Amino acid sequence: MWFLFSILTALAWGGADLFYKKGSDSNDKYSHLKIVVIVGLVMGLHATGYMLYKDIDFKPFDMVKYLPVSFFYIASMTIGYVGLRYLELSISSPVQNSSGAITAILLFIFFQQDIDWIHILGVIIITSGVMGIAIVEKQEEHKIMRLNRVEVDKKYQLSFMAITFPIIYALLDGAGTFADGIYLDELKLMSEDVALLAYEYTFFICAVITFIYLKAFKKIPFNVFKERDKTCAAILETTGQFFYVYAMSAYAIIAAPLIASYSIFSVILSRIFLKEKLTAKHYMVIAIVMIGIILLGVADEL
Repeated sequence: MWFLFSILTALAWGGADLFYKKGSDSNDKYSHLKIVVIVGLVMGLHATGYMLYKDIDFKPFDMVKYLPVSFFYIASMTIGYVGLRYLELSISSPVQNSSGAITAILLFIFFQQDIDWIHILGVIIITSGVMGIAIVEKQEEHKIMRLNRVEVDKKYQLSFMAITFPIIYALLDGAGTFADGIYLDELKLMSEDVALLAYEYTFFICAVITFIYLKAFKKIPFNVFKERDKTCAAILETTGQFFYVYAMSAYAIIAAPLIASYSIFSVILSRIFLKEKLTAKHYMVIAIVMIGIILLGVADEL
């Protein structure tokens, strides 16, 4: 089932990206913190409902036990939000999307893995496609800006700061996924259900702290019930997280790069719902990723 769970995770997170794009406000410097609040709220509600429904024996200390993984994930998301200020750098997205490959390499180095050449080829194809789609997206973005005679803000230009954010994001996210592979797959330190609850409640605590910061210290008007796009993104983010822990617990070294292909689904969904046209380069890269996904699916059945 790891293959199905990986695909469902990629679809959910690709959909979340679509609504993040729709709900982002470049004029609101606290937009990223509002996303944290809403995502944390949805995760907290889901964790509570899921725990009661399945009668899971969850202890607060489980959050402490899982904290290294939660820290890497939440830190990478925060860095990613801050790095949005530097997204004009064409290398940014390709580097960020390489986190799945980083995870696979780390798991291969530190743990003995039983994988064949078809799995390896599929991972290489998918990773190449993920980085390729990011490059194509940036090329199209710059092309549109040139046609409209829009100048690139100096803060987006090549600089130490611009390079640092995507690299840190990829390393943190890759390390978090690697740690998840250890917790859920290699050493089986906790069950999928407990890991899911630990992460979602940790995120919920971060959301509460962020909400207090926005309302009490910054006096920012913020009504979570009026943020429809951010709420849809949060629901899809949480849905993806649910399937993610089950995919990682079964076959982390292959699931991680496959899940990283969610950027491909994000592009497809954006073109469908935001009425944006796909270029020949887009179709080529999407086809490459689909070939990699099919290879992994076939390899799993052999």
